[in-house]
Amino acid sequence: MNRLHHAISLANGKPLLGAALYFYDPIFLEIAAHMGFKVIWIEMEHAAITFAEAADLCRMASGTGMMTMIRIPDARRESVLKAAECGPDIIDIPMVETPEDVAELVKYAKFQPQGSRGFYSVSRALHYGIVDSVPAQQQMLNRELSLLIQIESETALNRIEELAAIPGVDIFIGPADLAASLGLPGQTSHPTILAAIEKIVRVAKHHGKKTVTACGPADFIHWTRLGIDLLFCANDVTCLKTGAQVALAAAKEAITQAETESLSATAATGAAH
Repeated sequence: MNRLHHAISLANGKPLLGAALYFYDPIFLEIAAHMGFKVIWIEMEHAAITFAEAADLCRMASGTGMMTMIRIPDARRESVLKAAECGPDIIDIPMVETPEDVAELVKYAKFQPQGSRGFYSVSRALHYGIVDSVPAQQQMLNRELSLLIQIESETALNRIEELAAIPGVDIFIGPADLAASLGLPGQTSHPTILAAIEKIVRVAKHHGKKTVTACGPADFIHWTRLGIDLLFCANDVTCLKTGAQVALAAAKEAITQAETESLSATAATGAAH
């Protein structure tokens, strides 16, 4: 059982809750840990986080007890291998559409005999070689490292039975890109998108797969009802933006209230005279 599956098994049927890091921010990571998030998503597809920073974030998260997921931009050997050496619990690749995409991920993420991951014995993932047996530790990593493939296009949706049947990987559903691919950008709550999502979850569960997603508050209930296993429900940028918006709105309201009170006081003074 890999680390993700073990954590899910201990959650008593409730989804694990995760938060995403779109930039290198140890403070947000630590705040997320104190608040009770269980998984940190380290974003390397869209964001400018480096592998050195990703490794540091993995170290920090490990110290807090949180699990880590690194999303890399593709399944090229360099991308997969460097992410794996950072020592995350989960590696995720976007826009998977073919079994060949999946095979490439497994090939570079797993050691022989499951794959052909390079024999580098002093990475963080292997405790810098401070182990009784490097080959034995490599086989432990083969068992413990979770691999996710993102289903987020019409092509992937049409091949979900085939993709979900592939052993050794679980399913990350990308609702935003799926909606865009189906001609409904931004409409993740549209009935067509909800039906597609339900199909993916149903097929994934039929094949014994764990399911993961990221969404906004408007969609939390739908995903929870579907029995999602890991729900990324926050990210650093949105939290900063929302917090700033709340403070700004409150300050503007206070200014307006003070102005109204001042005008009322002035009017009352004038009337008294």
